[in-house]
Amino acid sequence: MTLMTNCRRSVPVFVFQRLIAAALFAVLWALPALASAQMAELSPSRHPVFVDDLGYAGLSRAIGQTIAYYEKLPSSRRMAYGPDAYTVEDLISGLRRFDQFMEKKPSAEAVQKFLRENARVYAHIEQSEPVSILFTGYYEPVIQGSRKKTDLFQYPVYGRPKDLVELDLSAFDAGCDSRSAVGRVADGRVVPYYDRRTIDTTDLLQSRAEVIAWAADPVKLFFLHVQGSGRIRLRDGDMIAVHFDITNGRPYKSIGKYLIDKGKMDRSNMSMQAIAAYLEKHPGDIREVLFSNPRYVFFKKSRGGPKGSLGVDLTPGRSVALDRDVSPAGAFLFICAKKPTDKNAAGRKHDWVPFCRFACSQDAGSAISGKNRADLFWGSGASARMAAGHMQHRGRIYYLVILPKSG
Repeated sequence: MTLMTNCRRSVPVFVFQRLIAAALFAVLWALPALASAQMAELSPSRHPVFVDDLGYAGLSRAIGQTIAYYEKLPSSRRMAYGPDAYTVEDLISGLRRFDQFMEKKPSAEAVQKFLRENARVYAHIEQSEPVSILFTGYYEPVIQGSRKKTDLFQYPVYGRPKDLVELDLSAFDAGCDSRSAVGRVADGRVVPYYDRRTIDTTDLLQSRAEVIAWAADPVKLFFLHVQGSGRIRLRDGDMIAVHFDITNGRPYKSIGKYLIDKGKMDRSNMSMQAIAAYLEKHPGDIREVLFSNPRYVFFKKSRGGPKGSLGVDLTPGRSVALDRDVSPAGAFLFICAKKPTDKNAAGRKHDWVPFCRFACSQDAGSAISGKNRADLFWGSGASARMAAGHMQHRGRIYYLVILPKSG
């Protein structure tokens, strides 16, 4: 078996990451080049006002999930925050200290005072200001399914194929660092795995992968791929929770961009809901549009709610996906962006209002690249779907390190 790499110049095989809904909308924004932005500590005079629009609901749960992730790491491992670094042990101690403080239900003024005296606050800085972040959203979809294939339920939800192989490219070339690749073995060589068109138009995977369930709607199944996790409501009333396992390693291509480039949709009206509405009105275009994205997601059954890339449960409104190359895994955050008002729960896409809240970096995604991108998990249900589908707003992210003890 042979594998050719030259990672110092380029990676000739595809690196896999979890898909999330924000990738559909990346085409909508001309993002500024922020390569020069560096993470730096902010003086107390530049701290934001730490007011939480959720009234701290769900915060302890989110902090607990980050602690659970940290506890799986060596306690001496150091996490970099700009020029500074903190051990996992100290990060855990700091988060527990803050969580215990919040159990006392302190006033907003007391929270501000505690963080001013006991936290170090960081941000990615450009031109002396925290960088502007494009926030998008994702959610946990629920689709209709069946344990058996029928005339109505014809679209498979596949588990990981038996012939799919993962490769640690650094084992072949030190220049590849920690990069991974996905493929299959053919004639003694590692080749790319089958693309979406091949998988969906042949029965090649019938003997290679478990079919977890059969879906009724190919578009809703596609969006399950995009979100990365969700639930399948079976005909007998049972629910199957599925979570991202791996992709076919093919590059992600936005179907939103495809529709815009083909002149079939307008950029100003682009959203997940708008794409679904277009495909409902033009069923003859479904295969063409979906096949424009060669990436395919394979799932595994899971217990509990959706999990992020850190392997911990996501908390609605608190879990954020960030680029792990520029943001510390599990980082405790304070985010400011915009959220829909209650009117938007009925499907209206205006009346977005500013909000700020505490959050945790607990996920990642292929569309979330660089210091100026973030994806907020909204949860499940109609309101979450609406908010996730339409969220395309600028905001700020602050990184908080709670000191393990006073002083």
